[in-house]
Amino acid sequence: MIRDILANTMKEALKAKDVRRTSTVRLIQAAIKDRDIANRGQGKDAVSDDEIMQILMKMIKQRDESARIYAENARPELAAQELEEIEIIRSFMPEQISEEKVRELCASVITETGAQGLRDMGKCMNTLKDRYPGQMDFAKASGLVKDLLK
Repeated sequence: MIRDILANTMKEALKAKDVRRTSTVRLIQAAIKDRDIANRGQGKDAVSDDEIMQILMKMIKQRDESARIYAENARPELAAQELEEIEIIRSFMPEQISEEKVRELCASVITETGAQGLRDMGKCMNTLKDRYPGQMDFAKASGLVKDLLK
């Protein structure tokens, strides 16, 4: 389904001669194709929508880091380009869950899974990743779960 959305967005961007959107969608499609090829080599199926969400999250994280580095090194035009790409990538993702709601979800998953300590953190994080792919920053959620389990 996400692949169809990307393909349609690519067509629209090409027609509109939107260079930034076209190049960003191409980068997304290339990353998905790379993962498809890697999966095929391991005898797995094509990338699922959940895996595509993980790819998009990784791409956002990479661009966020690049934008920060460019800004620190007085390259605002490159930082702005990275931030534009982040917005384009985010447009293909479901709406992000608010920080307060993430805290609530972390607490409820801990209760639900019966987690007792840090050794149960993986169980909690796997549950969150299964239920909310692409809807929250799992690095932040991991920190919250860790704090709540202490």
